Amino acid sequence: MSGIILPYRGVTPKISPEAFIAENAVIIGDVEIGPGSSVWFNCVIRGDVNSIRIGENTNIQDGTVIHVNHDRKGEDYRITGGGMPTSIGDGVTVGHMALLHACTIKDNAFVGMRAVVMDAAVVQADAMVAAGALVTPGKVVLSGELWSGSPAKKFRDLKPEELDGIRYSAQNYAELGKSYT
Repeated sequence: MSGIILPYRGVTPKISPEAFIAENAVIIGDVEIGPGSSVWFNCVIRGDVNSIRIGENTNIQDGTVIHVNHDRKGEDYRITGGGMPTSIGDGVTVGHMALLHACTIKDNAFVGMRAVVMDAAVVQADAMVAAGALVTPGKVVLSGELWSGSPAKKFRDLKPEELDGIRYSAQNYAELGKSYT
């Protein structure tokens, strides 16, 4: 493991020893990262005012920022359950320079380069957010759909080869991460 790993208020990130963390990635606070996952160069994953969970074989590509939403009552989310965490499943690809904020990305989903997924939005399993898309608060990208635009909306259904490509991307990045260790 590498990277800049910082505790926040006594909570230190929990990172699988089988994950790849680039030397200049910054991971702070209540963050968990599963085996086979990779966090690439210049990423910031800041679990200071809520939790961030990243599953297995998920890749967070260069320059991505992942954050959360706080409990508006100003209380500790670990006690009250307030605010909104960020949850990212297994086999997810998050493209370069994406921004994920207090959202849920389910297993085998794909978030394109420079895409933004905002508070309480959900990208379901086997769904894709196009490069540069803006998924506004509370929107749900359904399984099998491709969303694009700003604000994002359904563009079309995914093709079988695109669904295969999502799984290929996750596996390829898991192998690439291993080559850096």
